[in-house]
Order: sequence, then C-alpha cells, then structure tokens
Amino acid sequence: MLAAYAARTDPDDPLAGLEVGERPEPVAREGWTTVRLRAASLNHHDLWSLRGVGLPADRLPMVLGCDGAGTTEDGREVVVHAVVADPAWSGDETLDPRRTLLSERYDGTLAEAVAVPTRNLVDKPAELSFEEAACLPTAWLTAYRMLFTQARAVPGQTVLVQGAGGGVASALVALGAAAGLRVWVTSRDGARGERAVGLGAERWFPSGARLPERVDAVMESVGEATWSHSLKALRPGGAVVVCGATSGGAPPADLGRVFFLQLRVLGSTMGTRAELERLLRLLAASGARPQVDTVLPLAEARAGLARLERGEQFGKVVLVP
Repeated sequence: MLAAYAARTDPDDPLAGLEVGERPEPVAREGWTTVRLRAASLNHHDLWSLRGVGLPADRLPMVLGCDGAGTTEDGREVVVHAVVADPAWSGDETLDPRRTLLSERYDGTLAEAVAVPTRNLVDKPAELSFEEAACLPTAWLTAYRMLFTQARAVPGQTVLVQGAGGGVASALVALGAAAGLRVWVTSRDGARGERAVGLGAERWFPSGARLPERVDAVMESVGEATWSHSLKALRPGGAVVVCGATSGGAPPADLGRVFFLQLRVLGSTMGTRAELERLLRLLAASGARPQVDTVLPLAEARAGLARLERGEQFGKVVLVP
C-alpha cells in the first residue's frame, strides 16, 4: 500500500527522513480492526516524529499520521481515535502512563489503510465528509477537551485564544462560537486575525494588546511569549488551559498573581474516545465544521508537510489516498 513514513529522523531537517512509497498492508491483531482510509490530516506531531521526538531509531520505518477517517471491511464509516491505551487500562485514556499515539509505537494514518484497536473506532456522522472527519481526532479533540472538560466553559463566557491560524486555534474558535461562547483571539498577523473572525471569533487583537475586559478562560499553546499576557488577561478565579508551548516552556511563573487571584492553571493533552463522540455530535447538530486549508493526494505528503513546517496553513492540511 502507499504510505508516507519516517525512514530516518533528522532534528534539523525533518523532511529529509520522509519517504512516500510502498509499505506492507497492516495486519490486524486480536481485538484490532483494519480501516481503509478515505482521508487523513497532518499535525505538527508528524514533523516532531520526523525530528526523532518520541520516535527512536529502533521503531523505524514508521508510517506517520494520527488522524484519519475511512471504512471498515463491513462498510462501517468511522473516525479513528488516535490515543491507544494499554489494554488493561480503564477510564480516561489520556491519563494512562502507558498510552501512546498512532505513529509512535504503531503505524499511523498517512496510508491507504491502518490497523487500530476496535475500541478506538467511532461512527462518523453522515453530516460530515471524510475530509472533515479526518481533521478532528487531534486538533479538534484537543480543543474540545480544553474548552469543555478542563476550562468548563459555558455559554455567555468570554474565552481568549492565544494565536490564530493553527489547527487547534481554528477549532477553539469554531467550537467556542458553536457553543455560545464569546471568543477573542490574538495574532501577530492581521489577515489571520480577520480570518479567525470569519470562523466565529467576536474580535481579534494584536498579540500582547490590552483587552477591554478580563476573560473567563485563556487557551494557551504559545507558551513563553504569551504567558504573562495570558495571566494578566484573566478575571479572578479564571483558568488558563495549556496544550503546548511552541515559543518555549520556561516563562516567569508570576505565582503572586496566580495565588492572589486564585487562577487555575490546567494542562490538557488530546482527549478521550467519549469526548470524540461528543465532539462529533456537537458538529453534526450545530453545523460547525473544520477549516480545511488544503486537500492533497497522499502521494504529495511531502508538499503538505512542507506547508505545515513553513506555517503557511490556516486550518488543516488533508491528504486523500
């Protein structure tokens, strides 16, 4: 089968280790199911894998990709949940210390087919295309958990999203708007800020700008560059939810502000299968849809990953076999 895989890793030039070519068809072990993929989407996780982060040399070659949607042998249309928990684990999969993501220990979704634990399959709503559904299991599920599980945001509250344009940021805007939240975003790029407004944000502000009022929650993935602004933006008792730190992970803690205003600082990683089911139901009912930046053939995976590496995308880059 055709697949995009890491043949080698290079911390400085991740695309140097990428190969697009033939790989063996997956063989489903007991309790697993093979899915013929109709669409898959790219994530920065794929680039980190190509740099060797979380993917040691003894696991190569490894088919990349966490996100996918397709059909099982009996014709069931499914979305693949990318978090693979230990078979003995029960409860929230994201808390399993033995958990892994597809493309870390097991081949991923940038292929014509993938084998996954049967419990990782969720029915695809008829209202969503395969391309839309393939955008959801990482970025959109991460956004869903940040907003509704960790921040416990409710209609009428104001949420600030630090940075506009990426897959998680776009999902936060669209999901927040669909759920009746007032969503503000920051951006260093006015065009991206305006596009975020087009997705449902009420307003956008230049990065670091003074806001007209304090917010109930901040969605933080930038880290060091925006951390001080995130804490200062919160009302007393507010929450900052952190899913990443692309600008660095060692900002000043400002613990005085944290304890005096009783701020909540919450980490968030991916999401559970149950949360993915709720996310799919929300999209089917609300009409909210992922922002698809580009759709490319699987054979052009290198071009899609290069676009992601350069930061040119707004929304998700999707590959179709």
